[in-house]
Amino acid sequence: MKIGNIMISQEELEKGVSRLAEEVNRDYKGKEVIVLGILKGCFVFMADLIKKLNSDVSVYFMEVSSYFDGTVSTGKIKIKKDIDVDIKGKDVLIVEDIIDSGNTLTQLKEILAEREPASIKICTLLSKPSRRQVELEAEYTGFVIEDKFIIGYGLDCGERFRQLPYIAEVEFVDE
Repeated sequence: MKIGNIMISQEELEKGVSRLAEEVNRDYKGKEVIVLGILKGCFVFMADLIKKLNSDVSVYFMEVSSYFDGTVSTGKIKIKKDIDVDIKGKDVLIVEDIIDSGNTLTQLKEILAEREPASIKICTLLSKPSRRQVELEAEYTGFVIEDKFIIGYGLDCGERFRQLPYIAEVEFVDE
């Protein structure tokens, strides 16, 4: 496997993150916001995003994964790392690297809604609507992309390539 075509350049990412921050700043003006990153892929995007936010921001992370029965996902999520703050009555902004099927975020929103926040919104860097299995759209979307296996800017392949300052396709090669 190696780095393939660059899909989104570093400059395009910087402009996209700035645009998203402007939208978030407009909607949360004067509000206290809990920014909730979904590990691991969100960390680069989230770091750049929160530096541009004007609100009173608290940062937390969750890690969730799907249960697997053999090689097939049951569609249920397991919380591997939860937040340690009460979100009741608070505005929560979930920050995600990419939305594919939408199953994980749909379930996560349901779990968080049981904790009675004032609001829950989603900010995603990337969206692959062609892979959506449930009706879920983020309030803030950086880029809509086609169904390709991508790496960089926090996204990985086998924990590699997260450090790339751009987003590229993975090129699988016979070795």
